[in-house]
Amino acid sequence: MNDIIEQLQEMSETVPVPLELATFEQIVEVEEEILMPLPLALKEYLLEASDLIVGSLEPVTASDPHSHTFLSEVTAYAWSIGLPREYIPICQQGDSFFFITQEGEVQLWQDDEIHEDSWETFWEWAENVWMRS
Repeated sequence: MNDIIEQLQEMSETVPVPLELATFEQIVEVEEEILMPLPLALKEYLLEASDLIVGSLEPVTASDPHSHTFLSEVTAYAWSIGLPREYIPICQQGDSFFFITQEGEVQLWQDDEIHEDSWETFWEWAENVWMRS
């Protein structure tokens, strides 16, 4: 995980208004809003790497409720269009979502179907998908 975070930090773009990392309190608020706990790897990402801008994908964030990547809002939208409620979206692409299970596995939900491709952890997804976007 730490190696991947370091690689993401090296790749991260500098932007005029940088993102902020989530606080533990903000993560608890998101969990209360979506009425389910976040998997550990997603919490780690939110606390340690959610301020990074890398590639064309924009993973969820938890520090700014007005952001288009705010986890509670992305989750509400994904669930409203059919993503099964046991899954938490981690990245939106139009009406497709990469999501994480409570066990930490990441998959793609697209066209009302869960694709066969999967990544064992959030960090494997970050390395193989997000960093290459």
